[in-house]
Amino acid sequence: MSTAYRNLPNIVSILGVLPLCVLLLDDGIAYLCVLIVFNNIMDDLDGILANKLRLRSEFGAGLDNVCDAVAHILIAMVIGTHHGGIVLVFSLLASVAILVRVVQRIAPSPVSGTGTPTNELMRHLLLLSVLQGLFGFDLTAYLVGVFLLNSVSMLVPFAMPHLVRSRAKSVAAVVLVNAALVLALGFPETSPFIAAAFFGTYIYSFAMGGLGWLGRR
Repeated sequence: MSTAYRNLPNIVSILGVLPLCVLLLDDGIAYLCVLIVFNNIMDDLDGILANKLRLRSEFGAGLDNVCDAVAHILIAMVIGTHHGGIVLVFSLLASVAILVRVVQRIAPSPVSGTGTPTNELMRHLLLLSVLQGLFGFDLTAYLVGVFLLNSVSMLVPFAMPHLVRSRAKSVAAVVLVNAALVLALGFPETSPFIAAAFFGTYIYSFAMGGLGWLGRR
């Protein structure tokens, strides 16, 4: 088995991050939505390849988490810097939450199955951006809310299994989730319905998970 083949998922993980350097250009924010979708697809693809080709490894899992941290913190900070003010403050909060969650996952005995993945924040930011382009509203309050809620939900001590992506267990379902994001980006008229699915299941999972956790204490 060649070295390139054995490291195929790792190569995909890295390739999912490298194009995000475009965001550092003066007009990089213009490519934000496309790059979020690209990163989300590549992040799902590396997991599919690792599972289907039986190439899972501790190193690969660690690299995937590091790539997620780099990509998602970069995206959060680019958005925060672009909007400035209170949005920048809460993007910093979200960046810290992303870093803490990733460190927890890399740790020798991570607590698994709790909180939201950092990718959930990315999907929310994407859908907000598409909706803003469609309806032209001020993003400030919505970005603050999304950064704040995801900062909390990434670190909560209870599971949130009802998210759209969490329900997507098969390869076909994962492909459909990513197709929905591409559809929202390519045909913004569909984004209100797609956003309702993602935000609705997120709020429901947050509320039900939190109530269940409080009831067990």
